[in-house]
Amino acid sequence: MAFNPMSLMKLKDRFHLLKSDHPKLVPFFQMLKAKALEEGTILEIKAKTKDGQEYTSNIKLTPNDVETLKMFIK
Repeated sequence: MAFNPMSLMKLKDRFHLLKSDHPKLVPFFQMLKAKALEEGTILEIKAKTKDGQEYTSNIKLTPNDVETLKMFIK
């Protein structure tokens, strides 16, 4: 897989758009980093479609997960 700097720039732009559209998202992840981002923590995500269908999944954090997530959360 080749490194593409343009893709990285696009990803950065999309992340700024996401932060702008959802201002509570970054503070939520910063709170997680400070209080709950540790091995054994279970992260759960739930999606609910406009017609009411729900999808849920979770992961139990490993030390690798914690390290990776801390790299993304500033």
